Amino acid sequence: MDRSLNVHITEFTTPEDPKKKRKDKWLFTMKGQRWFCIAGIWRNSPAVGEAFTMLTMKPGPDIAPFHDRQIAILDRADWTDWLDPAVSAKLILKPLPAGSLHVEQVG
Repeated sequence: MDRSLNVHITEFTTPEDPKKKRKDKWLFTMKGQRWFCIAGIWRNSPAVGEAFTMLTMKPGPDIAPFHDRQIAILDRADWTDWLDPAVSAKLILKPLPAGSLHVEQVG
């Protein structure tokens, strides 16, 4: 049985467009927060053991200029709802408003 989980992070990086020869690297942090959460799913399988994955989605406005996908960042108001199987993921998994992330080139 899959279970939802909140993956706590302080930052993440992503390479720019994978089709480019030169791969610039970008660091993203959440403005006004020391850490934030990504939507994840956890399962315990007899064949594999414990495993988890972070969900991805189409990029929001802060990430779209740099990459064609992004991790599913949860709005703080949705952290508890993501853990509740009675709440539809469609209501929770949505891009953050423009300007939510600080972006810095790091490579």
